[in-house]
This record gives sequence, C-alpha cells and structure tokens, in this order.
Amino acid sequence: MVLYKHGETLYQGTKKLIAENLDKLANEYIVPAFPTHVDADPLEKAQAGELLLKAVRKVWDDHTSSLSKLRDVLKYMDRVYTKSKQVPEIWDAGLLSFIEHIVRAPIQGHIISAVLNQLFDERADVSVYKRDLEPVLLRESEAFYQKEGSHLLETCDAAEYLRRVESRLDQEESRAHHFLSSQTSLPLRRILEEKLISPHLSTIISMPNSGLDVMIDLDKIDDLARLYRLFVMVPAGIPTLRKALRETIIRRGRDINSASLSLEGEEAQEDEDVEKSSKAKGKGKARAGNAGSQVLSLALKWVQDVLDMKDKFDKTWSGAFQSDRDVESSTNEAFEAFINMHEKAPEFISLFIDDNLKKGLKGKTDAEVDTVLDKTITIFRFLADKDVFERYYKGHLAKRLRLGRSVSDDAERNMLAKLKVECGYQFTQKLEGMFHDMKISAETMQAYRNHLATTSAPDVEISVIVMTSTFWPMSHSGSPCNFPAELLKTAKSFEQFYLSRHSGRRLTWQPSLGNADIRARFNSRTHDLNVSTYALVILLLFEDLADGTSLSYQDIKSATAIPDTDLQRNLQSLACAKYKILKKHPYGRDVNPEDSFTFNADFSAPLQKIKISTVAARVESTDERKETKDRVEEERRHQTEACIVRIMKNRKHMTHNDLVSEVARQLSSRFQPNPLNIKKRIEGLIEREYLERCEDRKSYNYLA
Repeated sequence: MVLYKHGETLYQGTKKLIAENLDKLANEYIVPAFPTHVDADPLEKAQAGELLLKAVRKVWDDHTSSLSKLRDVLKYMDRVYTKSKQVPEIWDAGLLSFIEHIVRAPIQGHIISAVLNQLFDERADVSVYKRDLEPVLLRESEAFYQKEGSHLLETCDAAEYLRRVESRLDQEESRAHHFLSSQTSLPLRRILEEKLISPHLSTIISMPNSGLDVMIDLDKIDDLARLYRLFVMVPAGIPTLRKALRETIIRRGRDINSASLSLEGEEAQEDEDVEKSSKAKGKGKARAGNAGSQVLSLALKWVQDVLDMKDKFDKTWSGAFQSDRDVESSTNEAFEAFINMHEKAPEFISLFIDDNLKKGLKGKTDAEVDTVLDKTITIFRFLADKDVFERYYKGHLAKRLRLGRSVSDDAERNMLAKLKVECGYQFTQKLEGMFHDMKISAETMQAYRNHLATTSAPDVEISVIVMTSTFWPMSHSGSPCNFPAELLKTAKSFEQFYLSRHSGRRLTWQPSLGNADIRARFNSRTHDLNVSTYALVILLLFEDLADGTSLSYQDIKSATAIPDTDLQRNLQSLACAKYKILKKHPYGRDVNPEDSFTFNADFSAPLQKIKISTVAARVESTDERKETKDRVEEERRHQTEACIVRIMKNRKHMTHNDLVSEVARQLSSRFQPNPLNIKKRIEGLIEREYLERCEDRKSYNYLA
C-alpha cells in the first residue's frame, strides 16, 4: 500500500485498530477491576488497588505483545512512510495510544493511588520490622552473647577464645546478609564487640599459660594477628594492647638487666673469695685480663639478649600488628625505658661494637658484621646518655687503632657514618680526627724510614703514632717513665725528625699506650714476646743482671719512675699471669711494695711467639665511678653553656621557656639535660655577662 501511495490509509487504519483493541481490553479487564467504593476500609482499598494494578499490567502485556507483532509486519512502512511524513513509528504510536486510552482520566488517579498504597504498605512492613522485630532480636542477641562471653572465658584459653569470637562475628555477618535486613548488621556487630571483646580485653591479654606473653614467647603470629584484628575493632583495644606490650617489654628487659647484674655480682664475689684465699695461703694465680674479660662477656650477653628480644618484637609488630605505628611507638618507649635503667648500658653497647669490629672474629662475614652493627644502632638510638657512650667508644676505638686490631678501615668508617647519621657531625668529629691522625702518622713513618735510609739508623726499630691530644683519650701531660738509653736514643731520633718538619709543635711520649716486640733467651729456647712499653722497660732492667739476681719493687720503681698503678699491673702480668717471665717473691697473686722479682730463666712455652697481656684494671670502684660521673657532668655543663650561648647569639632575645626547650632539643642527641641544670647554667652566664635578664624577668637578651 505504501508503494501505491496509500501509506496514509495504512498508518491511520493501524492506529484505529490499536485504539479499538485497547478499548476492548479495557472493557474486558480494567472495568471489572475498577474501584467502586472511594471511602472503603483501608484494607479493602489496598486490595482494590492491587487488583487494578494487576489488570493494568495484564492489558500492558497484551498491548506490547500485539505492538511487537505489528512492528514486524509494518517494517517497510516504518522505514519509508513514517520518516518521510515525520510521524511516530507504529511502536511509539501504540505507546501513546496506551497512555491516552488506559492511563489517563478517569483511571489515572486510581492508578496513582494504588501505586502509593503499595509503597505505603512496603514501608509499613519495614517499620514493623524496625519497631517490633529488630529490638527483640538485638535484645535476645545481647543476652545470648553476654552469657556466651562468660562461658567462653571459663572454657577456652586466649587463642581459642579469639578464634571463637572471630567465628561468631563471621557467622552473624553472614546471617544478617542472608536472613535479616542489612540495617541490622551494624547494631548486631556492635553487640558482639561490646559483649565479647570490650569487657574482656585485659582478661584475654593476661590469661595464664595462653595470654599475650605466651603468644609472644611461642611466636604465635596467627593468634597475635587475630588478637590485633579483634582489638582494633573497639576503642579501648589498641590502648590496652599498647599498655600490655610496654609492660611485658619492660618486665623482660628488667629480667635481662637483673641477670647481667647478678652475674656481675657473682663473679665479683668469686674474685674476692679467690683473693682472700690466696692471701690466706700466701700464694695464688692471677688471671690476666680477668676483670676485663668478665665485663666483656657480660656486655656481649646483655646486648645480644636485648637484640634477640628486639628482633622478636619487630617480627611480631610486622607480622601480627600490621606495622601499626602506635604499637611501634609503645614498644620503642619500653625498650628505651629498660635500657636506660641499666647504668652500664653505654659501656656494654660500646664493648659489643668493639668486639664485632676486632680482627680475628670467626664465622662472620663483613656483611654479617654490618648487619649486627645495624641492629646495635637501633639499641644505641634508645640511649639517653650518648655522651657516656662516646667516652667508652672513643677508648675502645683508640685501642683498636693503636694496636691495629680493626677488622677493616671500611668497617670502622661505616660505623662512624652510622653514628654520624644518628647524632650529627659534632658527635663523630673527634673520632674522625683519630682516623686522620692514623693516616698522617703512616705517611710520617714512611718519610722517617726514608730519612733513616740516608743516615745512621738507631739500633731499635720504632713505629710511632702521633696523636692529637684533643682527639684521643689520654693524659695531656703523659705518664712518666725513664727510658733506657737505647730507647731514649731512638725516641730522640724520631723527635728531631718530626720537629724539623713541624716547627712549633711539642711531642709528649705516652708509654702507657705503647707495646713492643722483643726476643728473650731462656735456658730451654728463645721466645718472641709482645709486651707493653712499660713491661719492656721493666724487662730491660734484668738484661745485664746475673741469673738469680733479684730487684725489689722499690728498685724497679726508682729505676723506671713508672706510676704505682701501672707498675703493679705490668709486674702482675709478667710474674703472676699465665706466662711467668719473672718470678715474684713471695709467690702470690697480687703485687705489693715489699715484693722482689727475678728473671725466670727456666721459662718455657710451646709457642715461639707469646703475647703478654697486661692485667686489666679492676672494675671501677665506687669512688672511681663517682669521679667518672663528675667528669661527665663537668663536660655536660660546658656543653650546655656552649649551646645556650650559640642559641642566644643567633636569636638575640628569647623567653625562658623557649630557651630551655631549644637547649633540651639540641642536646638530646647527646644526653637528656635537666631543666633545672639548664637554668643554673643560664644564671652562670648572666653572672659572667654573656646574657642579661629582661625587665619582665621571663626572657633574656644576648650581650655581644
């Protein structure tokens, strides 16, 4: 028909057919379902509305089914006629007819009313759930989990309790998702948290044989991770965990400290008992370096125990506590607390580093040593008195450098770099100066050997380290000692050479820091001995004496001028230790001013080369420890005053509180200054007119 120009007739006829079919469907389905009582009962009204909507849906389904078939038949008309005439396609025209004949008045109002009633009914169902069902569900759940929590605590250990609670949470989440309103999930979860977790935080952590301590001891990472996941759900969970971790770390740390102190006390008592026994019998055996070796063994054990504990808690923190920064802060505070409870912590840490940087360590590669030192730095970081550590470290480093005992120059400088990162360049300035002195000394000795090659060389070969007095831990005046003629000649030769190259300088010999290699002839064989410079001077006194000739303690002291303390230690090393190069009369462990000594010509040992270690000085007495503490306090006073002047020179004017805070901040890398001491130093600087107090009495000005 479209081809024969009858498209209009076909289009209009189809629309008429659609309208007639809609009227037929309306009379068949909608009219019987049309509401008849406007003011009917709400229930009847709702039922009538539902019937009307079902009738409309029936008509809609039939109508769209018919339209679909018509569209298939009239595709050509839609493609040609409707586009040329710009009229709706037959599908769209059919939808418009449905709106006109079915949806609009007089039925439109009733359809809208029926839809609204359906919505109101749906809302009413939710309201009933929220008003009647959910409160009962939550109330019963609360009572159930109240009993459940008590029951589980009585029947389960900590790990099992946590597993049950986590399982309950998962079950309720699934139950709410499948059977309840999604809105019930959150209040139900809160009930579980309030009844199974919040009230029992401390109980779970402190359960005997299964709580936090046991989980940590047995490396129960999964259980600890579960504990963290559950604790993080409630507000008090993480604070409770942090407190418990801090307490357990400090308790464990105190045990390590106590073990160290008790071992030290036992060994000190043992030494005292041996000494008393020796005196009673009139004889004894000195143990060279005994006190020093005891301190070293205690230090190594203490530091290793602390490192092992730090490793354990680091693994727990990363593996179970999701690297929680708040938890890390608490563990660090705890380590800092117990480490600073041990008065020898600075010395022990320095000894541990010293032991790892010495030559001759077995079973450790450079990488392993570096790893250990990295871990040690984490403990060093917790030290409050870093200036005390520096004092010990400087002494240990000086000994390694003087005796050539460093595992490598790179390892030493790597350690210095670590300390520099932690404390700044001022902390390592003197330590780096020691390395510089070693380098310059090596160059100087090479130049001196070249010089000797062109002149008459002394009989004794010498190797000198020229140490800047402000860098090295030593007496500025030098220890007195009368060198034998052959040693004095060699010393003068080097001194003249050095001063010819460095005018205006003064050399002070430090025999207490030196050592010597000598060849000694005994009846059975010859031995090469490595001894201290003092021991060398003592042994040379016996060189020209007849066999069996003795020298008294006073004779040796007069001839050598060695101080009593050093003289006794060196005589003890030569006559009372493992290798008895001299004989002491009377035989005994300690050296007294009444003793006399002879050369032991009958000495023999299986080794050709023998090192005679100087008997270590005793552990500091109470008076010596007080003297050391006083020296540290004196240094701190100078550092505090220098810091105050430096700050005020830069700022010119500061309030008291700001100045104290800034001084404490800048000095914290070395030690923790007391605000009262800072105030005293400020008063001292005011008296010396470096500062002046302002009229407000609360601030200061810098005086140029």
